[in-house]
Amino acid sequence: MIADKDLLSMQYARILAENAREAQKRLADFPQEKLDEIVEHVAEEMEKHARALAVMSFEETDYGRWQDKLIKINFVCRSVRRALRGMRCVGPLRRDENGNVLEVGVPLGVIVALCPSTSPVSTTIYKALLAIKSGNAIIFSLHPRAVGCMKAALDLIIAAAEECGLPEGSISYLATATGSGTRELMRHPAVSLVLLTGVVGMLDDARACGKPLICGGTGNGPAFIERSADVRQAVRDIIFSKSFDCGVAPSAEQCVVVDARIADVTRAAFQEEGGYFMSEHEARALAALFFHHDGRRRRDMIGLDAHTLAKRAGFEAPARTRVLIAERKYVSDTDAYNRELLNPVLPWYVEDDWMHACEKCIELLLYDRAGHTLVLHSRDAEVIRQFALKKPVARLLVNTPAALGGMGATTDLFPAMTLGSGLAGKGITSDNVSPMNLIYIRRVGYGARNEDALRRMYGECPDESRPAEAAALSRDTEINLDALRQVLQETLRVISGPERN
Repeated sequence: MIADKDLLSMQYARILAENAREAQKRLADFPQEKLDEIVEHVAEEMEKHARALAVMSFEETDYGRWQDKLIKINFVCRSVRRALRGMRCVGPLRRDENGNVLEVGVPLGVIVALCPSTSPVSTTIYKALLAIKSGNAIIFSLHPRAVGCMKAALDLIIAAAEECGLPEGSISYLATATGSGTRELMRHPAVSLVLLTGVVGMLDDARACGKPLICGGTGNGPAFIERSADVRQAVRDIIFSKSFDCGVAPSAEQCVVVDARIADVTRAAFQEEGGYFMSEHEARALAALFFHHDGRRRRDMIGLDAHTLAKRAGFEAPARTRVLIAERKYVSDTDAYNRELLNPVLPWYVEDDWMHACEKCIELLLYDRAGHTLVLHSRDAEVIRQFALKKPVARLLVNTPAALGGMGATTDLFPAMTLGSGLAGKGITSDNVSPMNLIYIRRVGYGARNEDALRRMYGECPDESRPAEAAALSRDTEINLDALRQVLQETLRVISGPERN
């Protein structure tokens, strides 16, 4: 039986979708320059509230560190805004060199957005900026664990955008968020696209709604330290990345594969930088806490620091510990360390050389068929090339912290909070999602050839200009037709009999 809250959420979803459709019709007439003005104003206003929203996000979800959430919010308000400047998404985009093809950017319409509880504010701001930039209306379904901070952020975004001229209803949110309401919202005829980041529980419903889906996939990507790498810098990058916001970023390293020739020096570097190698008993005790017996993730184990995780598992980690490390040999369905762990914990594998490490990385990537991100620490150009050619992954990062490199903070990838996966087959792109993923391109083709030119290029040539082969073929065809006529006439004469002669 559907409860009253579900009915209210479903009805509210219909109203929001219909209002957004009407708002988007008005928004579709906005030139790129006006949309850019709104983007700048919203980003500037949200940056003023970044610290308060970061603290609110941490206190409500209890995931990660508010200081790191502040970095992510400012990353969106600064880097994403900077990347959007000068980008044309709607109206005339470009012509071909001959001037005969014109490309026009067209908004998709109404977008439904789902954001993760691990980065609720930064992802909400990011998706709102992308929607405005591309001239789309957007409706957010509030995450049950982050209702307060998402609502506060969206109220500020809506006020700033409408103050700058955005039509009412262009940005809205499903305040009474239930599974039934979100499903109704995604299925509504007015909705053109679902933009889902990190809400794994709604993924099947999003796929079943019949709309195009952009999905920010789960991580579980390996990091390989090859023998030519700057080991000290590689370890610093990995420790920083995996401890950033307590390891909740999907692009963060989920395991480390080390070349056997440098295993000892790499182990020592990890220990010096705050990596604690657990005993087998400690590793088993911790692994037992990550998931329920039915395989569901335990939410109370997400985004905790290394010391808290160790205490929950019944052991004490050294004071300087930033990341817990579990030594493993094999990839196994029964090993919790082979699943995505949204906390500062790293499985550790040692392989004889880069070719065996290559196979191990492929095995790890194929384990959950996410193909999200792989990071390689190497100074060997040929090894890097081979990894780039062979790895079933959406993004390969080289010599950079994966959590920040994947989102474009320490690389020149497009700055994004929604990172598509490579193998899942659940979304329509593996890109770092940009406004260009939220439009379709209309192509205008101008006439370049007339009928005479068309016939000269593709039609039948005049008799006098036929090639010799074509003329010979034509003569053979005529001879064969004459022979066929004679056979038919003889056949008819025999069938008719003497009385008809």
